Amino acid sequence: MNAHLSLGHHDWRRKVFVATWLSYVGFYFCRKPFSAAKSAMGKEYDWDATTLGDIWASYLLAYAIGQFLAAYSGPRLGPRLNVLLGMGLSVVVTLLMGITPSVPLLAGLAAVNGIAQATGWSGNVGTMAAWFHKLERGKVMGAWATNFTVGALSSGWVLAWVLNQHEPGEPAPWRACFYLGAAVLTLVWVQFYFMQRNKPEDVGLAAVEVAPSDTPADVENTEGFLGMSRPAWTNLLLIAGFYFFAKFVRYAVWSWSAYFLEENYELSGSAANVYSTAFDVCGIPGVWVTGYLSDRYFKSRRAEIALIMMLGMTAATGALMMFGGTSVTVFALLLGAVGFTLYGPDALLTGAGAMDVGSRKSATMAAAIISGFGSLGPIVQELVISRMYDSKGGELGPVFALLFGSAAMSALFCCGLVWRNRNGGRGV
Repeated sequence: MNAHLSLGHHDWRRKVFVATWLSYVGFYFCRKPFSAAKSAMGKEYDWDATTLGDIWASYLLAYAIGQFLAAYSGPRLGPRLNVLLGMGLSVVVTLLMGITPSVPLLAGLAAVNGIAQATGWSGNVGTMAAWFHKLERGKVMGAWATNFTVGALSSGWVLAWVLNQHEPGEPAPWRACFYLGAAVLTLVWVQFYFMQRNKPEDVGLAAVEVAPSDTPADVENTEGFLGMSRPAWTNLLLIAGFYFFAKFVRYAVWSWSAYFLEENYELSGSAANVYSTAFDVCGIPGVWVTGYLSDRYFKSRRAEIALIMMLGMTAATGALMMFGGTSVTVFALLLGAVGFTLYGPDALLTGAGAMDVGSRKSATMAAAIISGFGSLGPIVQELVISRMYDSKGGELGPVFALLFGSAAMSALFCCGLVWRNRNGGRGV
Protein backbone atom coordinates (compact mmCIF):
# COMPACT_ATOMS: atom_id res chain seq x y z
CA MET A 1 0.00 0.00 0.00
CA ASN A 2 2.86 2.36 0.84
CA ALA A 3 5.20 1.20 -1.92
CA HIS A 4 4.45 4.28 -4.04
CA LEU A 5 5.34 6.69 -1.24
CA SER A 6 8.70 8.43 -1.50
CA LEU A 7 11.29 8.81 1.24
CA GLY A 8 10.08 12.38 1.57
CA HIS A 9 6.58 11.11 2.28
CA HIS A 10 7.82 8.76 4.98
CA ASP A 11 9.98 11.45 6.58
CA TRP A 12 7.15 13.97 6.70
CA ARG A 13 4.63 11.39 7.86
CA ARG A 14 6.84 10.71 10.88
CA LYS A 15 7.15 14.43 11.59
CA VAL A 16 3.41 15.02 11.26
CA PHE A 17 2.60 12.01 13.42
CA VAL A 18 4.89 13.23 16.21
CA ALA A 19 3.83 16.89 15.94
CA THR A 20 0.10 16.20 16.06
CA TRP A 21 0.48 13.53 18.75
CA LEU A 22 2.46 15.89 21.00
CA SER A 23 -0.01 18.66 20.26
CA TYR A 24 -2.92 16.73 21.72
CA VAL A 25 -0.85 15.54 24.68
CA GLY A 26 0.06 19.17 25.33
CA PHE A 27 -3.55 20.33 25.25
CA TYR A 28 -4.20 18.22 28.35
CA PHE A 29 -1.70 20.19 30.38
CA CYS A 30 -4.00 23.20 29.99
CA ARG A 31 -7.18 21.12 30.35
CA LYS A 32 -6.32 19.10 33.46
CA PRO A 33 -5.24 21.75 36.03
CA PHE A 34 -8.75 22.66 37.19
CA SER A 35 -9.75 19.03 37.80
CA ALA A 36 -6.47 18.34 39.60
CA ALA A 37 -6.79 21.46 41.79
CA LYS A 38 -10.56 21.23 42.30
CA SER A 39 -10.55 19.91 45.87
CA ALA A 40 -7.78 22.28 47.02
CA MET A 41 -9.58 25.27 45.52
CA GLY A 42 -12.85 24.20 47.13
CA LYS A 43 -11.23 23.99 50.55
CA GLU A 44 -9.43 27.33 50.24
CA TYR A 45 -12.49 29.26 49.10
CA ASP A 46 -15.21 27.12 50.74
CA TRP A 47 -16.80 26.16 47.40
CA ASP A 48 -19.04 23.08 47.34
CA ALA A 49 -19.21 20.49 44.54
CA THR A 50 -22.06 22.35 42.83
CA THR A 51 -20.03 25.58 42.59
CA LEU A 52 -16.99 23.74 41.29
CA GLY A 53 -19.15 21.82 38.83
CA ASP A 54 -20.73 25.02 37.52
CA ILE A 55 -17.31 26.57 36.85
CA TRP A 56 -16.17 23.59 34.83
CA ALA A 57 -19.52 23.26 33.09
CA SER A 58 -18.78 26.62 31.46
CA TYR A 59 -15.64 25.07 29.97
CA LEU A 60 -17.53 22.02 28.76
CA LEU A 61 -20.34 24.05 27.20
CA ALA A 62 -17.85 26.27 25.38
CA TYR A 63 -15.88 23.19 24.30
CA ALA A 64 -19.01 21.69 22.75
CA ILE A 65 -19.86 24.93 20.95
CA GLY A 66 -16.24 25.20 19.86
CA GLN A 67 -16.41 21.81 18.16
CA PHE A 68 -19.20 23.03 15.91
CA LEU A 69 -17.31 26.25 15.26
CA ALA A 70 -14.28 24.15 14.35
CA ALA A 71 -16.40 22.29 11.79
CA TYR A 72 -16.77 25.66 10.05
CA SER A 73 -13.43 27.33 10.74
CA GLY A 74 -11.20 24.26 10.48
CA PRO A 75 -11.59 23.65 6.74
CA ARG A 76 -11.31 27.39 6.04
CA LEU A 77 -8.29 28.25 8.19
CA GLY A 78 -6.68 24.86 7.72
CA PRO A 79 -5.70 22.51 10.56
CA ARG A 80 -2.27 24.08 11.06
CA LEU A 81 -3.43 27.64 11.74
CA ASN A 82 -6.51 26.51 13.62
CA VAL A 83 -4.53 24.36 16.08
CA LEU A 84 -1.75 26.93 16.53
CA LEU A 85 -4.32 29.60 17.42
CA GLY A 86 -6.08 27.21 19.79
CA MET A 87 -2.92 26.23 21.64
CA GLY A 88 -1.77 29.84 21.97
CA LEU A 89 -5.09 31.03 23.38
CA SER A 90 -5.25 28.09 25.78
CA VAL A 91 -1.82 28.99 27.18
CA VAL A 92 -2.89 32.58 27.90
CA VAL A 93 -6.18 31.76 29.65
CA THR A 94 -4.62 28.93 31.69
CA LEU A 95 -2.07 31.36 33.09
CA LEU A 96 -4.87 33.77 34.00
CA MET A 97 -6.88 31.02 35.71
CA GLY A 98 -4.03 30.59 38.17
CA ILE A 99 -4.28 34.17 39.47
CA THR A 100 -8.01 34.75 40.02
CA PRO A 101 -10.18 33.46 42.92
CA SER A 102 -13.43 34.85 41.44
CA VAL A 103 -16.10 32.33 40.42
CA PRO A 104 -17.45 34.45 37.51
CA LEU A 105 -13.95 35.20 36.20
CA LEU A 106 -12.87 31.56 36.49
CA ALA A 107 -16.02 30.45 34.67
CA GLY A 108 -15.40 33.01 31.91
CA LEU A 109 -11.76 32.02 31.49
CA ALA A 110 -12.71 28.34 31.52
CA ALA A 111 -15.19 29.04 28.72
CA VAL A 112 -12.54 30.75 26.58
CA ASN A 113 -10.25 27.80 27.23
CA GLY A 114 -13.01 25.47 26.03
CA ILE A 115 -13.25 27.31 22.70
CA ALA A 116 -9.47 27.17 22.33
CA GLN A 117 -9.19 23.48 23.24
CA ALA A 118 -11.92 22.57 20.73
CA THR A 119 -9.49 23.14 17.86
CA GLY A 120 -7.27 20.24 18.89
CA TRP A 121 -8.97 16.97 18.03
CA SER A 122 -10.66 17.83 14.74
CA GLY A 123 -7.66 19.80 13.48
CA ASN A 124 -5.20 17.02 14.19
CA VAL A 125 -7.50 14.27 12.88
CA GLY A 126 -7.96 16.29 9.69
CA THR A 127 -4.19 16.48 9.28
CA MET A 128 -3.76 12.74 9.76
CA ALA A 129 -6.46 12.00 7.15
CA ALA A 130 -4.38 13.74 4.50
CA TRP A 131 -1.26 11.71 5.28
CA PHE A 132 -2.57 8.13 5.74
CA HIS A 133 -4.68 5.64 3.73
CA LYS A 134 -7.95 4.26 5.03
CA LEU A 135 -6.71 0.66 5.25
CA GLU A 136 -3.87 1.65 7.58
CA ARG A 137 -5.87 4.09 9.70
CA GLY A 138 -7.04 1.60 12.31
CA LYS A 139 -3.47 0.63 13.15
CA VAL A 140 -2.04 4.13 12.73
CA MET A 141 -4.82 5.89 14.61
CA GLY A 142 -4.76 3.21 17.29
CA ALA A 143 -1.18 4.25 18.01
CA TRP A 144 -1.77 7.96 17.38
CA ALA A 145 -4.87 8.18 19.57
CA THR A 146 -2.87 7.16 22.63
CA ASN A 147 -2.24 10.93 22.75
CA PHE A 148 -5.28 11.64 24.88
CA THR A 149 -4.57 8.77 27.27
CA VAL A 150 -0.90 9.77 27.57
CA GLY A 151 -1.95 13.42 27.85
CA ALA A 152 -4.41 12.72 30.66
CA LEU A 153 -1.99 10.36 32.39
CA SER A 154 1.17 12.45 32.18
CA SER A 155 -0.61 15.68 33.14
CA GLY A 156 -2.28 13.86 36.05
CA TRP A 157 1.01 12.54 37.38
CA VAL A 158 2.86 15.82 36.95
CA LEU A 159 0.10 17.86 38.59
CA ALA A 160 -0.14 15.33 41.43
CA TRP A 161 3.56 15.93 42.05
CA VAL A 162 2.98 19.69 41.99
CA LEU A 163 0.18 19.42 44.56
CA ASN A 164 2.50 17.47 46.86
CA GLN A 165 5.13 20.23 46.98
CA HIS A 166 4.17 21.78 50.32
CA GLU A 167 4.88 21.38 54.00
CA PRO A 168 2.39 19.48 56.22
CA GLY A 169 -0.40 21.78 57.35
CA GLU A 170 0.10 24.24 54.51
CA PRO A 171 -2.42 24.54 51.64
CA ALA A 172 -1.62 22.69 48.42
CA PRO A 173 0.01 24.93 45.78
CA TRP A 174 -2.86 24.58 43.30
CA ARG A 175 -1.95 27.75 41.35
CA ALA A 176 1.30 26.11 40.22
CA CYS A 177 -0.80 23.51 38.35
CA PHE A 178 -2.01 26.24 35.99
CA TYR A 179 1.41 27.85 35.55
CA LEU A 180 3.19 24.58 34.78
CA GLY A 181 0.44 23.45 32.40
CA ALA A 182 0.78 26.67 30.40
CA ALA A 183 4.57 26.27 30.22
CA VAL A 184 4.32 22.73 28.83
CA LEU A 185 1.84 23.69 26.11
CA THR A 186 4.06 26.62 25.12
CA LEU A 187 6.90 24.19 24.37
CA VAL A 188 4.53 21.96 22.42
CA TRP A 189 3.35 24.97 20.38
CA VAL A 190 6.95 25.59 19.24
CA GLN A 191 7.54 22.02 17.99
CA PHE A 192 4.16 21.99 16.23
CA TYR A 193 5.01 25.20 14.38
CA PHE A 194 8.14 23.66 12.87
CA MET A 195 7.04 20.04 12.30
CA GLN A 196 3.38 20.07 11.22
CA ARG A 197 2.11 20.55 7.66
CA ASN A 198 -1.51 20.10 6.59
CA LYS A 199 -0.95 17.77 3.62
CA PRO A 200 1.80 16.36 1.39
CA GLU A 201 1.12 18.97 -1.29
CA ASP A 202 2.20 21.71 1.15
CA VAL A 203 5.79 20.43 1.04
CA GLY A 204 5.88 19.64 -2.68
CA LEU A 205 4.92 15.97 -2.40
CA ALA A 206 2.19 14.07 -4.23
CA ALA A 207 -1.10 13.52 -2.42
CA VAL A 208 -1.53 10.20 -0.63
CA GLU A 209 -3.88 8.45 -3.05
CA VAL A 210 -7.06 6.61 -2.11
CA ALA A 211 -6.30 2.88 -2.07
CA PRO A 212 -8.16 0.84 -4.75
CA SER A 213 -9.86 -1.31 -2.12
CA ASP A 214 -11.20 1.64 -0.15
CA THR A 215 -14.95 1.73 0.25
CA PRO A 216 -17.01 4.30 -1.63
CA ALA A 217 -17.52 6.19 1.63
CA ASP A 218 -13.86 7.18 1.52
CA VAL A 219 -13.91 8.53 -2.03
CA GLU A 220 -14.10 12.29 -2.10
CA ASN A 221 -17.30 13.68 -3.53
CA THR A 222 -19.61 16.62 -3.00
CA GLU A 223 -22.97 14.87 -3.06
CA GLY A 224 -25.38 15.51 -0.22
CA PHE A 225 -25.43 18.06 2.56
CA LEU A 226 -22.03 19.66 3.28
CA GLY A 227 -20.36 17.23 0.89
CA MET A 228 -21.53 14.03 2.62
CA SER A 229 -24.19 11.59 1.46
CA ARG A 230 -27.21 10.50 3.50
CA PRO A 231 -25.60 7.15 4.50
CA ALA A 232 -22.52 9.04 5.68
CA TRP A 233 -24.67 11.37 7.78
CA THR A 234 -26.50 8.42 9.32
CA ASN A 235 -23.19 6.87 10.35
CA LEU A 236 -21.95 10.21 11.66
CA LEU A 237 -25.02 10.69 13.87
CA LEU A 238 -24.80 7.16 15.24
CA ILE A 239 -21.16 7.76 16.16
CA ALA A 240 -22.16 11.10 17.68
CA GLY A 241 -24.79 9.38 19.85
CA PHE A 242 -22.24 6.79 20.96
CA TYR A 243 -19.79 9.57 21.76
CA PHE A 244 -22.27 11.54 23.88
CA PHE A 245 -22.56 8.68 26.36
CA ALA A 246 -18.94 7.49 26.11
CA LYS A 247 -17.68 11.00 26.75
CA PHE A 248 -20.18 11.37 29.60
CA VAL A 249 -18.36 8.51 31.34
CA ARG A 250 -14.85 9.63 30.39
CA TYR A 251 -15.24 13.17 31.63
CA ALA A 252 -17.09 12.06 34.76
CA VAL A 253 -14.03 9.98 35.68
CA TRP A 254 -11.58 12.75 34.77
CA SER A 255 -13.52 15.46 36.54
CA TRP A 256 -14.60 13.70 39.72
CA SER A 257 -12.53 10.61 40.52
CA ALA A 258 -9.71 12.50 42.29
CA TYR A 259 -12.28 14.65 44.09
CA PHE A 260 -14.19 11.59 45.31
CA LEU A 261 -10.98 9.89 46.40
CA GLU A 262 -10.15 12.90 48.57
CA GLU A 263 -13.62 13.47 49.93
CA ASN A 264 -14.90 9.88 50.34
CA TYR A 265 -11.67 7.91 50.88
CA GLU A 266 -9.78 10.70 52.71
CA LEU A 267 -6.67 10.53 50.52
CA SER A 268 -4.32 13.48 50.10
CA GLY A 269 -4.65 15.56 46.94
CA SER A 270 -1.46 14.06 45.53
CA ALA A 271 -2.43 10.45 46.30
CA ALA A 272 -5.96 10.94 44.97
CA ASN A 273 -4.66 12.23 41.63
CA VAL A 274 -2.24 9.31 41.33
CA TYR A 275 -4.91 6.69 42.07
CA SER A 276 -7.30 8.31 39.58
CA THR A 277 -4.81 7.81 36.76
CA ALA A 278 -5.50 4.04 36.83
CA PHE A 279 -8.23 4.93 34.34
CA ASP A 280 -5.71 6.42 31.90
CA VAL A 281 -2.93 3.86 32.52
CA CYS A 282 -5.21 1.02 31.40
CA GLY A 283 -6.61 3.11 28.57
CA ILE A 284 -3.28 3.15 26.72
CA PRO A 285 -3.16 -0.60 25.92
CA GLY A 286 -6.92 -0.47 25.33
CA VAL A 287 -6.48 2.01 22.47
CA TRP A 288 -3.70 0.02 20.83
CA VAL A 289 -5.48 -3.34 21.16
CA THR A 290 -8.73 -2.00 19.72
CA GLY A 291 -7.01 -0.34 16.74
CA TYR A 292 -4.93 -3.42 15.98
CA LEU A 293 -7.91 -5.77 16.13
CA SER A 294 -9.92 -3.43 13.92
CA ASP A 295 -7.44 -3.77 11.04
CA ARG A 296 -6.21 -7.31 11.69
CA TYR A 297 -9.45 -9.21 12.29
CA PHE A 298 -12.34 -6.89 11.47
CA LYS A 299 -11.14 -5.66 8.04
CA SER A 300 -11.24 -1.98 9.07
CA ARG A 301 -14.85 -2.28 10.26
CA ARG A 302 -14.68 -0.23 13.45
CA ALA A 303 -18.15 -0.83 14.90
CA GLU A 304 -17.86 -4.56 15.62
CA ILE A 305 -14.80 -4.31 17.86
CA ALA A 306 -16.19 -1.10 19.39
CA LEU A 307 -19.38 -2.93 20.39
CA ILE A 308 -17.42 -5.75 22.04
CA MET A 309 -15.39 -3.26 24.05
CA MET A 310 -18.43 -1.18 25.01
CA LEU A 311 -20.22 -4.26 26.31
CA GLY A 312 -17.11 -4.81 28.42
CA MET A 313 -17.32 -1.24 29.69
CA THR A 314 -20.96 -1.74 30.60
CA ALA A 315 -19.94 -4.76 32.68
CA ALA A 316 -17.09 -2.78 34.29
CA THR A 317 -19.36 0.13 35.28
CA GLY A 318 -21.86 -2.39 36.62
CA ALA A 319 -19.14 -3.84 38.85
CA LEU A 320 -18.20 -0.30 39.90
CA MET A 321 -21.82 0.28 40.90
CA MET A 322 -21.85 -2.86 43.03
CA PHE A 323 -18.33 -2.94 44.48
CA GLY A 324 -16.77 0.50 43.89
CA GLY A 325 -17.36 1.62 47.48
CA THR A 326 -15.57 -1.39 48.98
CA SER A 327 -12.04 0.07 49.11
CA VAL A 328 -9.63 2.41 47.37
CA THR A 329 -7.93 -0.55 45.68
CA VAL A 330 -11.17 -1.96 44.26
CA PHE A 331 -12.21 1.51 43.12
CA ALA A 332 -8.90 2.01 41.27
CA LEU A 333 -8.94 -1.45 39.68
CA LEU A 334 -12.45 -0.95 38.36
CA LEU A 335 -11.51 2.50 37.05
CA GLY A 336 -8.73 0.73 35.14
CA ALA A 337 -11.20 -1.76 33.66
CA VAL A 338 -13.46 1.06 32.53
CA GLY A 339 -10.49 2.87 30.97
CA PHE A 340 -9.28 -0.20 29.07
CA THR A 341 -12.67 -0.86 27.49
CA LEU A 342 -13.62 2.78 26.87
CA TYR A 343 -10.54 4.39 25.37
CA GLY A 344 -10.22 2.08 22.37
CA PRO A 345 -13.73 2.61 20.91
CA ASP A 346 -13.54 6.29 21.85
CA ALA A 347 -10.34 6.79 19.85
CA LEU A 348 -11.27 4.48 16.99
CA LEU A 349 -14.73 5.77 16.17
CA THR A 350 -13.93 9.45 16.64
CA GLY A 351 -10.54 9.21 14.91
CA ALA A 352 -10.40 6.55 12.18
CA GLY A 353 -14.22 6.36 12.10
CA ALA A 354 -14.55 10.10 11.49
CA MET A 355 -11.91 9.89 8.75
CA ASP A 356 -13.82 7.04 7.09
CA VAL A 357 -17.16 8.87 7.26
CA GLY A 358 -15.89 12.24 6.16
CA SER A 359 -13.27 11.12 3.62
CA ARG A 360 -10.00 13.00 3.15
CA LYS A 361 -11.89 16.14 2.19
CA SER A 362 -14.42 16.27 5.02
CA ALA A 363 -12.53 14.51 7.83
CA THR A 364 -11.95 17.72 9.81
CA MET A 365 -15.64 18.62 9.63
CA ALA A 366 -16.83 15.09 10.48
CA ALA A 367 -14.47 14.86 13.46
CA ALA A 368 -15.62 18.27 14.70
CA ILE A 369 -19.33 17.43 14.44
CA ILE A 370 -18.90 14.06 16.17
CA SER A 371 -16.83 15.64 18.92
CA GLY A 372 -19.32 18.50 19.21
CA PHE A 373 -22.27 16.21 19.87
CA GLY A 374 -20.10 14.05 22.11
CA SER A 375 -19.01 17.07 24.12
CA LEU A 376 -22.58 17.68 25.24
CA GLY A 377 -22.24 14.57 27.44
CA PRO A 378 -19.55 16.09 29.66
CA ILE A 379 -21.72 19.18 30.23
CA VAL A 380 -24.61 17.05 31.43
CA GLN A 381 -22.43 14.93 33.73
CA GLU A 382 -20.75 17.97 35.30
CA LEU A 383 -24.06 19.60 36.20
CA VAL A 384 -25.88 16.42 37.20
CA ILE A 385 -23.14 14.66 39.17
CA SER A 386 -22.22 17.72 41.24
CA ARG A 387 -25.84 18.27 42.29
CA MET A 388 -26.48 14.57 42.80
CA TYR A 389 -23.41 14.27 45.03
CA ASP A 390 -24.37 17.28 47.17
CA SER A 391 -28.06 16.34 47.43
CA LYS A 392 -27.25 12.74 48.43
CA GLY A 393 -24.84 13.80 51.15
CA GLY A 394 -21.75 12.54 49.33
CA GLU A 395 -23.05 9.06 48.42
CA LEU A 396 -21.35 7.49 45.39
CA GLY A 397 -23.91 4.76 44.61
CA PRO A 398 -26.22 7.00 42.52
CA VAL A 399 -23.21 8.36 40.60
CA PHE A 400 -22.00 4.87 39.73
CA ALA A 401 -25.52 3.89 38.60
CA LEU A 402 -25.54 6.89 36.28
CA LEU A 403 -22.24 5.77 34.72
CA PHE A 404 -23.64 2.27 34.20
CA GLY A 405 -26.67 3.66 32.35
CA SER A 406 -24.46 5.82 30.12
CA ALA A 407 -22.24 2.84 29.27
CA ALA A 408 -25.26 0.79 28.27
CA MET A 409 -26.52 3.59 25.99
CA SER A 410 -23.15 3.93 24.26
CA ALA A 411 -23.21 0.18 23.54
CA LEU A 412 -26.70 0.58 22.06
CA PHE A 413 -25.50 3.15 19.52
CA CYS A 414 -22.65 0.80 18.57
CA CYS A 415 -25.30 -1.85 17.93
CA GLY A 416 -26.86 0.51 15.40
CA LEU A 417 -23.56 0.80 13.54
CA VAL A 418 -23.08 -2.97 13.54
CA TRP A 419 -26.62 -3.45 12.21
CA ARG A 420 -25.84 -1.10 9.31
CA ASN A 421 -22.66 -3.03 8.56
CA ARG A 422 -24.51 -6.30 8.34
CA ASN A 423 -27.42 -4.99 6.32
CA GLY A 424 -25.55 -3.29 3.52
CA GLY A 425 -25.80 0.18 5.03
CA ARG A 426 -22.17 1.12 4.33
CA GLY A 427 -21.31 1.22 8.01
CA VAL A 428 -18.10 2.09 9.78
